[in-house]
Amino acid sequence: MRYRRSDIAGGTYFFTVNLCDRRQHLLVEQADRLRSSIARVKARHPFTIDAMLVLPDHLHAIWTLPQNDCDYAMRWMLIKAAFSRGVDKNESISVSRQIKRERGIWQRRYWEHLIRDENDYARHVDYIHFNPVKHGYVKRALDWPFSSIHTFIGHGVLNRDWGGEPDNDGIYGER
Repeated sequence: MRYRRSDIAGGTYFFTVNLCDRRQHLLVEQADRLRSSIARVKARHPFTIDAMLVLPDHLHAIWTLPQNDCDYAMRWMLIKAAFSRGVDKNESISVSRQIKRERGIWQRRYWEHLIRDENDYARHVDYIHFNPVKHGYVKRALDWPFSSIHTFIGHGVLNRDWGGEPDNDGIYGER
C-alpha cells in the first residue's frame, strides 16, 4: 500500500521532521544553517511559517501554503538537501542510502497533519511552543531560544508567563 499525503492547495499543515540519529544536537548546533536553508527555499517557493520550534534532534512547524499550491513535500526535500550540503560528512550512512546517494542526516519520512479548524490550529501552536518544556530542556516555554513563541509574545498573542510548568494533570496544550 502506498502512503498518501494530504494535498490541499493553500492548506495549513503541522509537521514534525526528525534527524536520523536522534542523539544528535545538529539542529540547534547548526541553527543558522537551518534558518538560511529555510529562507532560501521560502524565497523561491513561498509559504508562510505560522509557528515553528527547533529542538536538538527534531523540529515542529506549521506552514500555510499559497492558494494554488500544495507541494510542501518539495519544500521539505529542498530544505533538507540545502541543510545537509553544508554539514560535514561524518554520519553513518546505510547501504540503501549509499545506493541512492543520500546522506544519513534526516529521517526520510516526516509527520504531516492538515490543520482542520481554529481549535486544531490553536492546539498545534500550543503543542509547538510547549514542546521544549515537555522534553525538559527549559522550565518555561519563553526560555527556549529556537521557538516562534518569541514572535507570539512580541505581537501580544501570548503573555510572557505562558507555558510554564504543566498543570496538575501533567498536560499543557496537548488535549
